[in-house]
Amino acid sequence: MAHNLIIRGFDDKVHTQLGELANQKGVSINSIVKDAVDIWLKHQQSQITRKHHLVIYSDDESMMGLLKSMDRLAKEGDLLRCFCGPPGSPSSQLLSKLKWYDGTIVPYYYAQTNTTATESVNSQDKDEHYVLLPPLQEQQTRSQIQGQKNVIKYCGRVIENLANHANNRQVCCLDFLINDVARDSLRQALTIEEAYNNNRIPGLSYCTYMTATLLNSGIKNILDLFQLHDQIFLLTGDEVHKLHVTKENVHKLFLN
Repeated sequence: MAHNLIIRGFDDKVHTQLGELANQKGVSINSIVKDAVDIWLKHQQSQITRKHHLVIYSDDESMMGLLKSMDRLAKEGDLLRCFCGPPGSPSSQLLSKLKWYDGTIVPYYYAQTNTTATESVNSQDKDEHYVLLPPLQEQQTRSQIQGQKNVIKYCGRVIENLANHANNRQVCCLDFLINDVARDSLRQALTIEEAYNNNRIPGLSYCTYMTATLLNSGIKNILDLFQLHDQIFLLTGDEVHKLHVTKENVHKLFLN
């Protein structure tokens, strides 16, 4: 639907120059102004931070410490705090306690595989937001029948839910769902990562993987995973390490 836009502040000289240029180009002044606005909007959108980082962590205890620090920094940066991940997991429980928005769609696509997490969810009140799916073996069979398209569809719904809640605000978003996808198939996770890169949410997004998940994958898939992210961080204990990966020639193996 078209709208009228009144622009004030143009003096006679500028208006005359616009009129002469419009006559030379064979277009209207309205078209020139509209093109200028379109260019400005595209430039502003390109300046919005849309970072997509990778965090590989050793265990839940290490992640708990990081999440508390990220919560403080996100508040200081006035970022909208949100996440998605398995219900009842230590990360989900902590972030919910810290009042992060949970964009996970329920019922959760992947069944709980952690007994402690399962007991935690079962102990919640009947009105709790989360529900559990059937046991892992049954869920794996169902997932195989439904196929890869359903995984992509589910993850797409989660991303859409997060984006709608953000409503163009800058976010600090943590994705723990992707680790469950990768445990089933890292190649499937790469497909989802690539799709997200084509339509990123404004702000900072962090995809989290446990080392045990990636160690069972081929080196080619791991390198592809690195390339799909802006920065790579390794977390162990309370230490964060930044990883730089570059492609080198064989002769570099013989240089001091």
